[in-house]
Amino acid sequence: MPSHNLASIKIDELEIIGYSVAGEETVIAIPQLDVCFDIGKAPDQIIPINHVLLTHGHMDHAAGFAYYLSQRDFCGQSAGTILAPNNLLTPMRQIIDAWSRLDGNRIPAKIVGVKPGDEYQIKPNLFVRVFPTKHSEGSVGYCAIEKRKKLKSEYSGMTGKQIVELKKQGTEIDYTLELPIVTYLGDTQYVDFSQLKYIVESKILIAECTFYEAEHTGRAEAGKHIHINEFVQLIEKLHNEHIIIVHTTQRTSLREIHKILKEALPPQKYSRTILLMDKM
Repeated sequence: MPSHNLASIKIDELEIIGYSVAGEETVIAIPQLDVCFDIGKAPDQIIPINHVLLTHGHMDHAAGFAYYLSQRDFCGQSAGTILAPNNLLTPMRQIIDAWSRLDGNRIPAKIVGVKPGDEYQIKPNLFVRVFPTKHSEGSVGYCAIEKRKKLKSEYSGMTGKQIVELKKQGTEIDYTLELPIVTYLGDTQYVDFSQLKYIVESKILIAECTFYEAEHTGRAEAGKHIHINEFVQLIEKLHNEHIIIVHTTQRTSLREIHKILKEALPPQKYSRTILLMDKM
């Protein structure tokens, strides 16, 4: 039996699974991309995924990372890779060392420190790009990008033999085409992410919208989270085909959240919007 009941959203060939309630737990995985954004309490379903991308160190997002590593070792799998902001590496290693002593066995771990602007290769043509967010010290978000090599237009009419000859001469005959697949913001207060082209054009946006009621604007500001008023601004300049809302508060029911979203968003944006916790 799986340890968690996870929400599931299917978009074309991808399945987004996860659970995200503010202050309780956030874990969002896309098995087809072999990535898990944040890890929550490490549900059984995400243990086989080889790449965990931590946005920050708050317990509801990061508590399960040591269990993830331990379970992979127990099942005979490789350690997997955890990407995390640079400032988290020392305390994470201390936690792993402490659990290794408690467990009586060394827990294999591959932890990679990242900062805004970094890229990390997941698969031959799949990379994650790191960008800054505004939540806790060092917090980041991630965008999964497919990169394809394309022949430059000026060489499109040439024969294979001619192209081979140009390559031998050292001529750059192709360019890299970037296809942003999914962007995960993690926890953050409002940022004008329209300044980053790969976020604007990302096919899927996974974004927090924690608070919805007028009297909760102060809570959003204090916790560095997004209120519905800011969420409207956030997605206004973005061109995402699908918008998945995570990190909803239990202070407002899902039914009420739907009502507020429908009133606040333009119809074309609302039609693209999905509440993760609606898909349990």
